[in-house]
Amino acid sequence: MIRVQNLIKVYGERRAVDGISFAIDEGEIVGFLGPNGAGKTTTLRILTCYMPATDGNATIGGYDVFTQSMQVRKIVGYLPESTPLDMHSRVREYLNFRGKIRGLDRTAREAAIRRVTELCWLGDFINRPINQLSKGMKQRVGLADALLHDPKVLILDEPTIGLDPTQIRETRNLIRELAKRHTVLLSSHILPEVEATCQRTIIIAAGKIVASGSPDELKERIRGGSRLIAEVSGPNSEIKQEIGKLDGVTGVEVHTDNGWHRLTIDTQRGRDPREDIFKLVKQRNWSLRELRLEVGSLEEFFVQITAQQMQEQRARKEVRA
Repeated sequence: MIRVQNLIKVYGERRAVDGISFAIDEGEIVGFLGPNGAGKTTTLRILTCYMPATDGNATIGGYDVFTQSMQVRKIVGYLPESTPLDMHSRVREYLNFRGKIRGLDRTAREAAIRRVTELCWLGDFINRPINQLSKGMKQRVGLADALLHDPKVLILDEPTIGLDPTQIRETRNLIRELAKRHTVLLSSHILPEVEATCQRTIIIAAGKIVASGSPDELKERIRGGSRLIAEVSGPNSEIKQEIGKLDGVTGVEVHTDNGWHRLTIDTQRGRDPREDIFKLVKQRNWSLRELRLEVGSLEEFFVQITAQQMQEQRARKEVRA
């Protein structure tokens, strides 16, 4: 549904977007993550036809975003981070006006307004002036506007900003529900938001894509393999030595407290020696009160991979200087 190939955007001597490529299939919910200045917002603006690229290609629904922008706009709903609203209109008036701009006739506009009012929980506010709404309610109006023409693709920039915890949960559920009918590209700096909502994540730093995959795949990349946590009671040196000999175990760290040894066990990629550990503990008559698999958080991976990219960028600048 969305295809991007070698997209480049240059401001003066700075490359805000530096040759990125990715694809999003129909019905996917994809998170687009990046620190400030990474090129994330610039990419979204190019895809929604708000600005041209310097080079590269991008299509949405088969339409070229550079040469067929009007066709692209008909199938894309865009919610920017700072939603531009007419503060002097009432909610219904604003949505009716936006429906006219999109070419909906009166019957279609009324049906669309009813649909998005229900989807975005605007029923109690539909006749309120927009300037009297809270920030969270204004965000709902912006989302309703993006959904008004029932687009095939939704591009949402920080869609839960300003919402309370209950509204955030409802919005996440709504986005997952929308994916049944729409392809969703979701930009957010809130990593738990992406983990809770998205099927796949694209991480961008210094204008380049530095990682892509499901949240579980990205977390697995933090380490070469997985990490096990175990709490065992028994001879300290013997426990470390014997567990370290097991197939698939690459390292064991031990911290002792009140007679219990808390083990951090590194393993090879794709290996899970928990069953062997359990058998060993039982055989040696040790006591076991915890044995679990632990992988790093998406936040840990995000910080690690973006910091690495920034260091590489600074090194390249120093070489050029």
